[in-house]
Amino acid sequence: MAAALPKNSAEEPQVHPAAVDYVARVKALAPRLAAHAQEIDERRELPKEIIDRMVDEGFFRLLLPKSLGGAELLPAQYVPIIEAFAEVDASTAWCLNQNSGCSMTAAYLSEEVAKEMFGGPRGILAWGPGPGEARVVAGGYNVTAQWAFASGSHHASWLGCHVPVIEANGQPRMEGDGTPAVRTLFFPKSKTKFTDIWHTMGLRGTGSDQYEVKDLFVPEDHSLPSIARNTPEKRREKGLTYSFSSLSMYAAGFAGVATGCARATIASFIELARDKIPRGARVTMRNNHVIQSQVAQAKVRIDSAWGHLIRSLEDITEAVRQRGHITMDERMAIRLNSTYCIQTAMDVIDILYQAAGATAIFNENPFERPWRDVHSVSQQIQGRQAHFETVGAYLMGLPADTSWL
Repeated sequence: MAAALPKNSAEEPQVHPAAVDYVARVKALAPRLAAHAQEIDERRELPKEIIDRMVDEGFFRLLLPKSLGGAELLPAQYVPIIEAFAEVDASTAWCLNQNSGCSMTAAYLSEEVAKEMFGGPRGILAWGPGPGEARVVAGGYNVTAQWAFASGSHHASWLGCHVPVIEANGQPRMEGDGTPAVRTLFFPKSKTKFTDIWHTMGLRGTGSDQYEVKDLFVPEDHSLPSIARNTPEKRREKGLTYSFSSLSMYAAGFAGVATGCARATIASFIELARDKIPRGARVTMRNNHVIQSQVAQAKVRIDSAWGHLIRSLEDITEAVRQRGHITMDERMAIRLNSTYCIQTAMDVIDILYQAAGATAIFNENPFERPWRDVHSVSQQIQGRQAHFETVGAYLMGLPADTSWL
């Protein structure tokens, strides 16, 4: 039987993680998270108090298998939790989505290794891209590499890397199609050296720093072919959640980060418009017809983009449940709808940020941080407009890059 979600009080009845109202838990945590928001931005990491609460509430176990005491949530159950966090602090939401996507690896590892990495409440995995290699040795690999963009690494217990494999004879290992074989390897965070590089415009609290190892031995069973992590038929766990690739879950979750920023901006703008009389005006902003129209359009654009994403996730999940596997059409739909959410959220925030006037540029007002954060989301691989090209080519029957599906 799967372990119950850790509780703050021993007297509370045990509830299976999948039955928990996690959005309600986010709302309960929101006041404390909001109180730490400035600190998160300045220190460029999540405070221990917030991490401890998130661990206790089971937030880092949302996509872990039930066999490990995880919630094993389905996409449409999971993504609103990320959005709810982002309405309060985008960096926290980004870290949670990144760590959760990484945790889906548990479905592909052996049961023994999965328990070693994720069996405890603080089994948190992070990784990022970068150059390096894994040289084949007896029993595993010697890894030398340097990576960056390791979101959530400050509070992680395990780190991973994706590197090409070099055979013992010094030759690159090749896949059947002639491409280099890339392997994902896992090792304790204590084995790595970190360098503070995360000085950015937005998403500062993610602490997405650089880390490196040199000639680190990683056992064979602590690694996987990188392609396998996003090939659902290769999984050990057969739950419906793992019919989806981690790339699809990343895409939808990061869309939630962007729409959460937009919802926070809309709420802040409505509050500002109630009392602010712009220079040269005679009435408050909320009595301006242009402002009224902008607020209404902002809301319907976010609600429409978000609603379409969630409905598509629900429909796709039901289709996968009946069929037994996800199709390329459905993976393309998730990527398209997620990218559209991110781009729409950025557009909405830009409009309201400009409408707020000089008020928006001051750090103490609640406009500049969501603006910085959503623009940082849009700059990441998950938000780039090139995804529209990928889906458009596919819809028109042309060869399409499926690397990020």
